[in-house]
Amino acid sequence: MRRMGWIVTLGLAMLLSGCGYNTYQQLDEKSKAAWSEVVNQYQRRADLIPNLQAVVERQANFERNTLTDVIAARAKATSIQVTPETLQDPQALAAYQQAQGQLGGALSRLMAVAEAYPELQANQAFRDLAVSLEGTENRITVARNQYIQTVQEYNVLRRSFPTNLTGMVMGYKEKPVFSVANEAEISVAPRITMPANTSTEGRAAPAQ
Repeated sequence: MRRMGWIVTLGLAMLLSGCGYNTYQQLDEKSKAAWSEVVNQYQRRADLIPNLQAVVERQANFERNTLTDVIAARAKATSIQVTPETLQDPQALAAYQQAQGQLGGALSRLMAVAEAYPELQANQAFRDLAVSLEGTENRITVARNQYIQTVQEYNVLRRSFPTNLTGMVMGYKEKPVFSVANEAEISVAPRITMPANTSTEGRAAPAQ
């Protein structure tokens, strides 16, 4: 009887392995890890903004509307709660990414406006924050692309035969595609032209 039980168990294990069950589990965990990295990098960007705000506010004649847009976009982006269910809700995922895209766009506009203020560009704290933001935008792009790739692999598995049968039996649904409006525009990291002359005033170490 025990031997028969082992045979049945082994048979089920081979059946599940052959029909993609294990691959489903691997890609599901991989997609969750990739998504966590996306969220981490978005949070990293949000955490840099208060310091950026403090530095820019010292520039008396800086365009306030531009800074206000960044602050408002950050408030909206950080107000959206991200849960495991978000990954299965296309509308929630789209709303989250739209808010993050608006924040990225607002930051890009601020950096473009800042080029007209030599004193601000020469401020070391601002320069360090600009470098940190640019690096974070690059990390966001890498993390987002990794997540998109993992979801694509999962969805191909879900649509392919015979693993689609396993998906139907186990109740696995396709994951929402992580699409980004104006991808070419918002994937460009905020940049600022740094002058040759530098200042150590208000120096702040860049985020690691």
